[in-house]
Amino acid sequence: MADKVIFIGWSNSVRGREQASQKVFAEAMDFWGRLKAAGEIESVDAVLLDAHGGDLGGFFLIKGEGEKLARVRMSSEMERLMVRANAIVDCLGAVGGVTGDGVARQLGMFLEAASTLG
Repeated sequence: MADKVIFIGWSNSVRGREQASQKVFAEAMDFWGRLKAAGEIESVDAVLLDAHGGDLGGFFLIKGEGEKLARVRMSSEMERLMVRANAIVDCLGAVGGVTGDGVARQLGMFLEAASTLG
């Protein structure tokens, strides 16, 4: 069961690079699809946000097991994809996080630290 996530967010396509951004988005969807078929990730959600005046325009939420997601993040294919995406969207970023049972585990560590640190 997935207990970790990779959150990859971006702002907007670089003006004049909208067609290139569609191409890289399709490459990313293909990449995530192949990883899911191979059992390297559990799921991927692609989200495009409505216009809201903020910096976040869309994101991928990739769920899986910690060790597998670590391998994905360190892979040369993901590195290549991130470099390509960074050339055509603003404010690209990737960050790890927890979900499912990982939330309870992390919350338990936080509560333990809070009780011992005051």
